[in-house]
Amino acid sequence: MLIPLVFILVFLQIDNLIHHLVKCINAMEIRYLPNAKINIGLYVVEKRSDGYHNLETVFYPLPLYDELVVEEKPTLHESCKLEVEGISITTNQEDNLIVKAYRLLEKDFSLGNTAVYLCKNIPFGAGLGGGSSDAAFMLKALNELYSLQLTDDQLEEYAVKLGADCPFFIRNRPVLATGIGNIFQPIDVSLIGYQFVLVRPDIHVSTPTAYAGIKPQPPRFSLTGSIQLPIENWKQCIENDFEKTVFEKFSRIGEIKQELYEAGALYTTMSGSGSSVIGIFPQHQELRFTTGDAQVFS
Repeated sequence: MLIPLVFILVFLQIDNLIHHLVKCINAMEIRYLPNAKINIGLYVVEKRSDGYHNLETVFYPLPLYDELVVEEKPTLHESCKLEVEGISITTNQEDNLIVKAYRLLEKDFSLGNTAVYLCKNIPFGAGLGGGSSDAAFMLKALNELYSLQLTDDQLEEYAVKLGADCPFFIRNRPVLATGIGNIFQPIDVSLIGYQFVLVRPDIHVSTPTAYAGIKPQPPRFSLTGSIQLPIENWKQCIENDFEKTVFEKFSRIGEIKQELYEAGALYTTMSGSGSSVIGIFPQHQELRFTTGDAQVFS
């Protein structure tokens, strides 16, 4: 039996929490908490001539965080050194998006020797954008640490070179994302006060697998209109095009979605192309969702 991880996340009623970036700055060190994101609705609209697909989705910040510390360290024997705790990262250091962000700015600016410490909490391959978030926050940290005076627009131009969704984390606010997921339009939606249950089964969904059964077409309902409806109505009109294909191949993911509804979720969806499933619950509801020997974070 596949045992998923369950994360229970609560948005507290604090003004502007969705824009709140926890950071601590001193003369030579900056600390950030790069957050995850989820997709609300995900439609594959058309296939492009370059082989990519045009999408339509809403990106929404999720209060699940990595921890990033960026420190100027003149005594370091290399220009950028990354140390990681928490979830293990097996890629070569130079292939990590955090280091790539440093190398990107290094081409245009004189940066000091920099030590980077990452505590990795956001799961990989879960449709949560953790790597993209780390890279975007690295750009912001370097901008502040070395007083580069880059605007958000300029940071977004650098971020898109690291990944289509990286620019989202520069401003870190809900957006309607179109194109290949790189064209953003601010959208008025707030889930402050709701509880999130994030279930990540031990299943890897590759991008080719997710796209295998997709037939690009416009959404049946306007996403910008549907997301303004009460959350209780989203089940009828906000969909993820990847679910049909993924659920057919990995039935356990579909079962988790149904179990979340049975546990009282107002809305539940697979995030991105999987394998994570998100359930959104009323704030004061006692959560009794269980799935095997799960780990629970709150």
